Amino acid sequence: MADRIELIGLECFGYHGVFEEEKRTGQPFIVDITCWSEFAEAAATDDLTKTINYAELADVAANIIEGPARDLIETVASEVADTIMGTFEGLHAVEVTLHKPQAPIPRTFADVAVVARRSRKHARTL
Repeated sequence: MADRIELIGLECFGYHGVFEEEKRTGQPFIVDITCWSEFAEAAATDDLTKTINYAELADVAANIIEGPARDLIETVASEVADTIMGTFEGLHAVEVTLHKPQAPIPRTFADVAVVARRSRKHARTL
């Protein structure tokens, strides 16, 4: 079983959505990221280079979410997940949950979110 690192509630401001108003005024997005990897060596050696640097993880996600506008948050979450998998070599899998708490829905709701999961074929079962 792999170890897990979680980054929860990273707040970003982006311009994603299918409506012109969303692209013009933007809105807050919140992302949760769960990474599965082995960090026993990092723990034993106290060496940051042997694990996932969560400050870098936050920067990868924020740069995408705060970057070019997309119509779908599915696209944004997928790009975050794919980029994380390509950036961090020791990663077995990642799950990215992108929340759009101010989605333009004319109903009372708590949250709208999409989840993108990626894993390496050779990774252990999680």
